[in-house]
Amino acid sequence: MKNIFFALGSIFSLLGVLFGAFGAHTLKKKLTPEMLDIFEVGVRYQMYHGIGLIIVAWALSQWQHVLTTAAGWCFFAGIFIFSGSLYILSLTDVRWLGAITPIGGLAFIAGWGCLVIAVFQK
Repeated sequence: MKNIFFALGSIFSLLGVLFGAFGAHTLKKKLTPEMLDIFEVGVRYQMYHGIGLIIVAWALSQWQHVLTTAAGWCFFAGIFIFSGSLYILSLTDVRWLGAITPIGGLAFIAGWGCLVIAVFQK
């Protein structure tokens, strides 16, 4: 499982760099400043949690706990829901997507919480 989370973290981080460059060089000319800010928030949280997935991979080598694995899946879901909804919102201006973004944020919070509990239960 740690190899999966390490690979996912690396892939999401790589994509975060690509999306950030895309936003800075291509979308800057096409989106309003508000929509570009929304896109950049998605990139930022994708990068944070891509690195978080790499941390989960390391944590699994230290603390084999079901909550450590749960943290990785929460980060994975959070990236898709939080960052994904912000990307689509910023590119399409479909405003109702903003309503699902907090679900991804809750997944991020749950992931970090799972890591905290896993460390103290081991």
